[in-house]
Formats: sequence, structure tokens, C-alpha cells
Amino acid sequence: MTSILTNIAAMAALQTLRSIGSNLEETQAHVSSGLRVGEAADNAAYWSIATTMRSDNMALSAVQDALGLGAAKVDTAYAGMDSAIEVVKEIKKKLVAATEDGVDKNKIQEEITQLQDQLVSISEAASFSGENWLQTDLSSGTVTKSIVASFVRDDSGNVSVKKVDYALSTSTVLFDTVGDTAILDNLTSIEDDSITLNINVGGVTSAYTVTAYTIEDVIADTGSVFTGDSATGGALSYVKVADDVWVAAVDQTTVATQEVAYDDGTTSWAVDTTAAPATVTTASVATLTIDANTTSGQLDQLIQMVDDALEAMTSAAADLGSIGMRIDLQEEFVSKLTDSIDSGVGRLVDADMNEESTRLKALQTQQQLAIQSLSIANTSSENILTLFR
Repeated sequence: MTSILTNIAAMAALQTLRSIGSNLEETQAHVSSGLRVGEAADNAAYWSIATTMRSDNMALSAVQDALGLGAAKVDTAYAGMDSAIEVVKEIKKKLVAATEDGVDKNKIQEEITQLQDQLVSISEAASFSGENWLQTDLSSGTVTKSIVASFVRDDSGNVSVKKVDYALSTSTVLFDTVGDTAILDNLTSIEDDSITLNINVGGVTSAYTVTAYTIEDVIADTGSVFTGDSATGGALSYVKVADDVWVAAVDQTTVATQEVAYDDGTTSWAVDTTAAPATVTTASVATLTIDANTTSGQLDQLIQMVDDALEAMTSAAADLGSIGMRIDLQEEFVSKLTDSIDSGVGRLVDADMNEESTRLKALQTQQQLAIQSLSIANTSSENILTLFR
């Protein structure tokens, strides 16, 4: 039946055209955006996963920035520590040179003073973004510095930020800005290599300065029978066997009392072993001074103090190098992780442009055919007019 009120063919062609138009609009959106899941309506599950992972990737981008900042801090501290080590090596060299007889120790001290000033300058300058890891206030104990290392989402969906910690302590900091507890300003007791003793000779007690832990010269100076002639079997010296404990060379195995006596039958000797060293001073690498009166024993102790500081600085530099290597590895990992997340999200929501372009061409062809079909359906009604001519 042919009707001018209801054109079934035209209605079918129009429905087809509408469906093709909807598909064409969707495909064009995929082509223009590059996404096959652009909103939750496209695929709620994939859209939710992609949105969450994109958020995590933004957090990882911030982690990368933080790692870069942390690496700069570590590199600055390491550069300062490395330079300070070279300066302390020079101070040690100067002290060794000062042990030579006849050398002008005052001139050497002038050089040491310049090196000490350089240590302070290095420590103050080793700062990045307001952070200085070579000098700090250690009055409250160890100070912990943290570097953001990663952003983690566990299998329960909980998120957390992981950090790499570095402890600023008396063994890693060059200068304590409040006290004297760091590597270069920690005070050490430096004793003279001579000691003042009260020696009783035949009932007469006198004070004598004994050098190099021997009283050979003292015995000779007293005019006693002890002239240093070992053939007589006399005691040539007293020997320090413990802190402030001296014993005659002929009897070094037992110390009965604080005062060690020697008696050859003619003259009695007694040494006051509670006497203190002739000179006791405190020094640090940053404050040590030498002059013409500095003894070889003091120089030995100063050299040992500087060597101990070098050992601590070397250890601190090694720690900084290790944490720097860890940051480099973490930066590389975070970069790869970011790429992996991008790739995974792309597999979920990205459009296959080859497929979409082919579909777009097919839909455009279908649209043209649907328009032709609708045109043909509409011409059937016009044919009715010929019946009334």
C-alpha cells in the first residue's frame, strides 16, 4: 500500500541515518582527542583507573623535582666536604713540617691560620636553598635531613611518601654553630711531653721538669751518685706505666703505692706520681696554634688530632657519596616508573588511530548511502502526483 501520510521506507532510512550520525560523532571525537575512553560514560572502570594513575603520575613528577633538589643539596655538601678534606690535609702537612728541628713554627702557624679561615669559608658557603649540611646547631643532638624519594600506593589503595634520611651529627658536620662538638671544632686535650715531679733526694724534695718520661737528666742535675752509669746497676730512669703512675726502671712489674721509691742503700729516691703534666691545653683543628714553645710531643698529638678529623671527614664524604648514588638510582627508577604508568594508561584509554580512521571513512560512506536511501524513499510519494494529472 502506498500512503502519503506514512512513509515506512523514509522512516527506516532516517533511523539508519541517525544511527550512523551518532557513530560518526563518536568516532570523530576519538580521532580528535586521541582517546577511546575520554569520560566516565565511555567506560567507567577504565576511566576510573586512568584518572587515578594520572593523579599518581603527577605526584611522581613532584617526586622527580624533589629528587633533583635533594641531589643538588647532597652535591653541594659533598663538594664542600671534599674541599675541606684537601685543606685539612694541608694543615696536617704543615704540622709534620713543624716537627723538623730549626723550622720557624710561627711562620707555619701563619699558613695554618689561613687554612683554618678557608675551612670556615667553605663550611659557610656550602649551602643550597637555605640548607647547609656542613654546619648546624647540634645543641639538641642529631639533626635529621630528609629527601623525598618516592610516592607509593599499596594494594589497599593507601598512599604514602617515602624519604631518604641523612643525619647531621658530630661525626658528619664540620662545625657546630652553637657548641664545640663537630669534627673541626671539637676540643681535644693536648698535653706537653714533659711533666713536673716532686722528687725526694736524701730527704730533700724539689720540683723537676722531666722530659720524654725520663728523669735521667734530673738525677745528673742533683749531683747524686746516679750519674746514668748503667754498669753500676743504678736506675737510669723512671718509666710511666699508667696514667700518673711511674716506676723505677729496675722494677716495672709492681707498683705498690702512689709513690715509687728506689734505694741503693746510700740515697733514697721517691717520685710524686700524682703530679700533672707541665702544660695542658685544648685545641681543635679549627683553633690549633703552634709557636716556638710547642714541643714535639704536643705536635705529635696535634697531628693525631688532625688525622682523626680527616678520618671522620672521609667517612662523612663517603656517606654523602652513597646517598648521592642512591638519589641518582631513584631518579632513574622514578623516570622509568612514570613512563610505565603512562604506557599502561595509554593501553586502557588511547584510541587506535588506524582503526578509528578506517571506521570514520566507513561511517562517512554509510552516511552518504543513508542520505541517498532517504532521498529515494521520499521520491516514492512524489510519484503519486502523476496519478492525478
